[in-house]
Amino acid sequence: MPLSDKLSPLVAPFRVLVTGANGLIGRALVPELQARGCQVTRLVHGVASGPGDIGWNSRIGALAFPVGTTCDAVIHLAGENVAAGRWTVARCTAIRDSRVAGTRKLVAALATLPAPPRVFVSASAIGYYGDRGEEALPESAAPGTGFLAETCVAWEREAAAAATVLGARVVIGRIGLVLSGEGGALLKMLPVIKSGLGGPLAAGRQWMSWVSATDVVAMLVAAVFEPRWSGPVNLVSPGPVTNAAFTAELARLVHRPALLPVPRWVLQARFGRMADEALLASARVVPQVLTAGGFAYAHPQLESALRAALGR
Repeated sequence: MPLSDKLSPLVAPFRVLVTGANGLIGRALVPELQARGCQVTRLVHGVASGPGDIGWNSRIGALAFPVGTTCDAVIHLAGENVAAGRWTVARCTAIRDSRVAGTRKLVAALATLPAPPRVFVSASAIGYYGDRGEEALPESAAPGTGFLAETCVAWEREAAAAATVLGARVVIGRIGLVLSGEGGALLKMLPVIKSGLGGPLAAGRQWMSWVSATDVVAMLVAAVFEPRWSGPVNLVSPGPVTNAAFTAELARLVHRPALLPVPRWVLQARFGRMADEALLASARVVPQVLTAGGFAYAHPQLESALRAALGR
């Protein structure tokens, strides 16, 4: 029986706290949890924007939950957008602190609840592995080097502390490139590809480990309700592709050529350090835990995932 079939029906009400609920993944995750009968509390950046929401600015100070807050599980997605701008010193500090210090403060606040959550699911990223060329990277692979890898290692360390501090089962989801029609990297690529001026980045040999938005939401739900999962889980499709292959498939689906490679020096001049670690790094990530557990992908192949994201 596929893993996704084992997740329903759920025992309701099941109370889930979601951080980063206004982000690309969070916006799709919250209604999916609610459709399964869960009571969802959204922890949002800044001022609470809806009934039942909790506002928090992780840069300012500690988190204090309102009296009566309860949750059975936490899905922690919050963090500054890595691709929002050039990596200045201040930008790198914000990216790291939002994940590392933010997770530490969240776990500390959860420990003050009368009944801490039994499950703590924290996002991480495949940036954990760094630039690894052709190497296949299951969850047991060692971390890489560089800013992203070092940030992910520290981020995961804070999340793992929830096992000791809260007594929770901890799942760390190393998320790949999310393909969504609602935002993210894909929508940034489309205008260039549609113009006919797009092409692979540099030589295009770097591996891209992607996941459809539908599947990453299902994976996060599974992480909450599948007791066999703990520790790191690679949240990616089973079909990573090179950047050249990805670009060619996207261009084919929008009926445009993709013949003009973007030189490495142009990317480095435009994006600096981010180009080498986020655009040109090669990570051939293997979803070993998902495969062993029989996870039922909605979009295991790139064409299907892109068609779903593009509405084609």
